[in-house]
Amino acid sequence: MTQHMLIIDDDEVVLNSCRKIFKDEDFEVVITTSAKEGIRLASSSHFDVILSDWQMPEKDGLDVVAEVNRISPDSVVIMITGYPSVGKASEAFKRGVMDYIAKPFTPEEIIQTVQRAISRKTTEEKKAMGKFEKIVASLQFPMPNIEDKNPKTIAETVASTIGVGKVTSPWFSVMILGVLAGAYIGFGGLLATSVTFDLPDKMGIGFTKIISGATFSLGLMLVVIAGAELFTGNNLMISSVMTKEITVRKMIGRWTLVFIANFIGSIILALLFYFSGLWKTANSALGIAAINVAAKKVALPFGEALIRGIGCNWLVCLAVWMALAARQTIGKIFAIFFPIMGFVAIGFEHCIANMYFIPSAIFLIEWGNISNIPSIPVPLTWINFLWNNLIPVTIGNIIGGVVFVGMSYWSAYLRPNPNSLKK
Repeated sequence: MTQHMLIIDDDEVVLNSCRKIFKDEDFEVVITTSAKEGIRLASSSHFDVILSDWQMPEKDGLDVVAEVNRISPDSVVIMITGYPSVGKASEAFKRGVMDYIAKPFTPEEIIQTVQRAISRKTTEEKKAMGKFEKIVASLQFPMPNIEDKNPKTIAETVASTIGVGKVTSPWFSVMILGVLAGAYIGFGGLLATSVTFDLPDKMGIGFTKIISGATFSLGLMLVVIAGAELFTGNNLMISSVMTKEITVRKMIGRWTLVFIANFIGSIILALLFYFSGLWKTANSALGIAAINVAAKKVALPFGEALIRGIGCNWLVCLAVWMALAARQTIGKIFAIFFPIMGFVAIGFEHCIANMYFIPSAIFLIEWGNISNIPSIPVPLTWINFLWNNLIPVTIGNIIGGVVFVGMSYWSAYLRPNPNSLKK
């Protein structure tokens, strides 16, 4: 028998992923990004299951749940959240929620949650007792799982949910999020330069690299926690291709869109740095330091830049991978911090970061009128930026993310068993 489901979430990736999952489970699914529209739909039609996000712009998820339970008491209500906690779970259960799941989740996890919630709703109706009081008395409701995910679960989530969600999201939303990611990585680069431009003479090169890496990690924290689309992180979409969830063509199309959007965001940050006049700090010492950073990047031989790109995105994608494992914000911060600090301190190259570092230096040379610029072995021009750095580093980043993370974990956890295929 076909069941009806309503999903209320302002994240279109979640909506599209859940619709695909439950369509295969014989549900008729209605989705909406508006909390108010969701309440209207629940009042005008019957839904066997209603999934509601916790945090939405128009209305708090708990208020949505309370309203839905009032107008549709027979519906099984499930709460979705990206920031789970025991306190949230207790409050949700008090409002009549049948179960609770944290983002990101695999298809198996959300299906099991819905099935469990339907079973609990049936049991509750049979016993005709209070909802939350019955939960506490009989201990039928476990607290939500806030333990970190294991590598196999992350691999399944990346392949079946995240990669698919990225190619099904509206291109305009992806473009905006890509511009934000380019700017966020630029913020990390700007912070790193700002706090280390006069540090080598005082603390030494090694310590300066550690501080630079530690502060640069701000960029990926903003991307992952605030939400944005970063080209290097999107290299993990290869897992969805390998599991045949998406096509190579769709993946490359999204890569291209996000790469362009990241470039736009990086240029915006580079222009902000120039027009803010911050480069004039300490008699333009900050501006000179920014130029020196870019000059070293452009002077790299093609092969060295490519290899440094591989090492960089191996660590960046591992940072994203581990952040997916963490269910709490503090866990995501630590998961991101150490790999990003490591790649910067080692001296690896990140193509999106360089979209900020090198253009900002070019703007300073062309418009800054800085009189004491040191000699630069390779001219800082757009052509040299493209050929000497952006192309080889981008190729290296793709290899690092695709081969050493995406395909490696697919091979370890998701590759079909040859013996089972023969059978």
